[in-house]
Amino acid sequence: MLKLMMAQFELGCGFTVAAFVVITYDCALTFGREVELVWRQRWSLMTVLYLSVRYLGILFIALSVVDNVPTISLTDTVSWMMVTIWVWTVAVVFALLWAIIITRLHAMYQRNRKILIFLVVTSLAINIFAGATAVMSTIHSSGEELVLSGTYMCGINYTGDALSMDSVTWMLYIVWEVLALCLAVRITVKHFRELRQHSAGGIIGDCFTVLMKTHVVYFASVVAVSCFAFILDCYLTSSTNRNLLEDRTFYAFFQILQVVIFVLGPRLILGIREYNAELVADYDAATGMTSIAFQERVHISTGSSV
Repeated sequence: MLKLMMAQFELGCGFTVAAFVVITYDCALTFGREVELVWRQRWSLMTVLYLSVRYLGILFIALSVVDNVPTISLTDTVSWMMVTIWVWTVAVVFALLWAIIITRLHAMYQRNRKILIFLVVTSLAINIFAGATAVMSTIHSSGEELVLSGTYMCGINYTGDALSMDSVTWMLYIVWEVLALCLAVRITVKHFRELRQHSAGGIIGDCFTVLMKTHVVYFASVVAVSCFAFILDCYLTSSTNRNLLEDRTFYAFFQILQVVIFVLGPRLILGIREYNAELVADYDAATGMTSIAFQERVHISTGSSV
């Protein structure tokens, strides 16, 4: 039994390190574009949402690494505080991501007020329930430090209906994401039909293509995370022992899936800003070429008249 727990702990550490490598690599890969397209631009709500999701993800994985370092001793109180931070980080990040999605859909529907009210009301209701679930998880969870063969482990115990409420929360997340994807597909299909009827395309068609590509990738990752979390919660709820230490492998794998959200979430904003920057660059280049051609024509005309 001891060897099995040690093997699960080591595998969990490996998953956590892999998650840390993924988010570090992504930060290094996109840092130059982030500085150019986010930090140096005029600050807006999207800027705040981007930076919040990006760096909350870094905080999340940093705490996971600290928790999984076998040489660091954590008291029961510190373990409970870290669990609380994890729970609330996930709840806050989903609320921020949905704010990004609502803004995108509002723009795609040409600032339709009914769509905006519908999305805000539904997301607010689910986020309120998620907040209540986070409170229940905070109240009915406890951290416990265990020492096995000189290795420090952080065990998490849940009591009451915290896991059941968490399962319902993940199901609501899935339902809202499916709803948002359906709305995005509906308006995209409608726009492409209109463009085909009028033999138009160009910038509008390309913009909707970029929006759908980033949205579909994000949707797939969120649904994967939510489904895995729902299955994990159902398994733990049906189990007689609700100590996550014995299921650390699944929990660590779940952390990797969550990191995917922290990576793809900011790209919902970064992808659009990259597309806009390319449009501006192409426009400037076209304007420059037109100006050069105009100057050459003026020079040739002047020369011939002399």
